[in-house]
Amino acid sequence: MPIVHIELIEGRSQAQLKDLVKDVTDAVSKNTGAPAEHIHVILSEMQKNRYSVGGVLKSDEEAK
Repeated sequence: MPIVHIELIEGRSQAQLKDLVKDVTDAVSKNTGAPAEHIHVILSEMQKNRYSVGGVLKSDEEAK
């Protein structure tokens, strides 16, 4: 049973997230031979004020 964890910053639409988990499931199934119904995908969305790159919060980047 493959388990895939994906961490991303909030802000994607429900349609984008559905497409993402479908594409990831298809890729894992293709490359491991695991049936899609046994593949688990966990999405963890972070608030922009809880993630930084280079010491700058993503929420602060938008304020510029």
